[in-house]
Amino acid sequence: MRHANKNNHLGRTASHRRALLANLACSLIEHKRITTTLAKAKELRRYVEPLITRSKEDTTHSRRTVFAVLQNKAVVKELFSSVSEKVSERPGGYTRILKLGFRPGDNAELAMIELVDFNELAPGKASDANKKRRRRSTKKKAGSPEAVAAAPVVAPVVEEVVSTPEVADVVEEVEAASEAEEGGTEEA
Repeated sequence: MRHANKNNHLGRTASHRRALLANLACSLIEHKRITTTLAKAKELRRYVEPLITRSKEDTTHSRRTVFAVLQNKAVVKELFSSVSEKVSERPGGYTRILKLGFRPGDNAELAMIELVDFNELAPGKASDANKKRRRRSTKKKAGSPEAVAAAPVVAPVVEEVVSTPEVADVVEEVEAASEAEEGGTEEA
C-alpha cells in the first residue's frame, strides 16, 4: 500500500531520481525555462523551490547545503547571485508550469517549467505603457466638451477646377451621375 507516500518515483530508483532532479534543477536555474514531461515538472517544482528559498539567505551554510544537493558550483553561484536578487521579495511560488500538449512519439504530456520572475512577457509583468488604469468607454453626448475634443479634425478639401471645355463636360457628367445616385437612394 502507498499510504502517505506523496512523491512520484518517476519509475526510477532513489539515486537515479536524485540525480535526475538535480540535473533538471541545474538546467532550470541556468536557462530559466525548460521543457520536460508534466510529471517531472511537478516533482521538480517540489525539489527546486526549497533551494530557491534557501538562496535568499546568502550564508556559507546555505551555499554548502545547496551545493550538496546540486553538485555544480556555477549553478550555485548563479542561484545565489541573479536568481536570489529577483526573488528576494517573493514569499514563494518561484516557478510556473505551463502544459504544452502531448509528445508525438509516446504521447507523454509535456510541460514547460520556468522561473516566474525571469519571464518578461508574462501576463503579470506589465510594461510602463500598460500600467495605466483602463476605464470602460461611454458614449459621449454630441455637445459635450469631451466629444468635441475626441472628434477627429477634418481638413477642408480644396478642389482645383481646370477651365478647359472637355474637363468641364466631364465634371458636369460626374456631378450629374452622383446626384442621380444620391437621389435614387433617398427615394428608396
